[in-house]
Amino acid sequence: VQLQASGGGLVQAGGSLRLSCAASTSFFSVNALGWFRKAPGKEREFVAAISWSGSSVYYADSVKGRFTISRDNAKNTGNLQMNSLKPEDTAVYYCASHYSSSYAYTESNYYPYWGQGTQVTVSS
Repeated sequence: VQLQASGGGLVQAGGSLRLSCAASTSFFSVNALGWFRKAPGKEREFVAAISWSGSSVYYADSVKGRFTISRDNAKNTGNLQMNSLKPEDTAVYYCASHYSSSYAYTESNYYPYWGQGTQVTVSS
């Protein structure tokens, strides 16, 4: 599964961005989708994940209530709607995928498929 992340950019604090992740194959529909981010000088961290059916979603505490993960299996795409952005959300955001019948991992080492990353910069 090849993934392509897009939608990053520069936004002021309090603003919104919508990230998209496009998969190269319909096999994506049986894969969980996760979003991770890496800020300069920090370790890569989990942001959000969604199971293949969309019935299970997981969020990092730092983004809960502000970010929403979703997917459209018919279009082989996933999205991360980011609202009320803060300067500390500045990072390169990556979408990732792993095969799963019902769940989504929050640990990055379980994800074999990764997109190239998209930069999100939030100014204060």
